[in-house]
Amino acid sequence: MNQTKELVKTIVEGLQEKKGKNIVTVDLTQLSGAVCEYMVICEGNTPTQVSALSDSVWEFARKEAGEKPLSIDGGQNAQWIGMDYGTVLVHIFLPEQREFYNLENLWADSKVIQIPNLD
Repeated sequence: MNQTKELVKTIVEGLQEKKGKNIVTVDLTQLSGAVCEYMVICEGNTPTQVSALSDSVWEFARKEAGEKPLSIDGGQNAQWIGMDYGTVLVHIFLPEQREFYNLENLWADSKVIQIPNLD
């Protein structure tokens, strides 16, 4: 498995650790001009959980993959936190924001994989 796919797997594990819901991975590798290779999108129920999900991704990626994000944005309001790992973008939303921006449909011509919720 290549380094980017390993990072995606590690990010998903970090999200699952804090009970992230409706996790999807979006494979953009076949699209020319895409801003990254993969996106990982999920949601948390509250701003506190959105922040916790972001912190968990940061820890898992650092410990398991030796990666730190190039930038993180949205932590102040914690309604939508974006984490840029270069080849992977992570989007952690509150449900209302996720529905409004609907990123999965924006990239509908790519391969979208739904990760089962862990309950």
